[in-house]
Amino acid sequence: MTPPNAKLLLRTASLTAFLTAVAQAPAGAASAVTLHISIKDHRFQPAELKVPANTPVTLVVRNLDPTPEEFESNTLRVEKVVGGKSEITLNFRPLAPGRYRFYGDFNEATAQGAITAE
Repeated sequence: MTPPNAKLLLRTASLTAFLTAVAQAPAGAASAVTLHISIKDHRFQPAELKVPANTPVTLVVRNLDPTPEEFESNTLRVEKVVGGKSEITLNFRPLAPGRYRFYGDFNEATAQGAITAE
């Protein structure tokens, strides 16, 4: 026979374990920030973006030009073609504080930008 308080003790222990796990969750477990940029006349608009540091980033890149562009960044470790009149979505790990440069590989002289995490 189970003691009458056994179920209560089990529930209390489970709740305590759950609350302890939640309290110890990593601080960087923030939800992603979504940013939108466009490419027009071989330029990124806006060219400068800011995000909170240590937060994952979702970046939607819309190419308004009829010609393709390649979104490239060494620091973000991405190289992706954006077809003419189309868009792509990029997901980045939580970004440490810093400036992350990106450029259009097909029109690097004009297509430049950066994401600053602070």
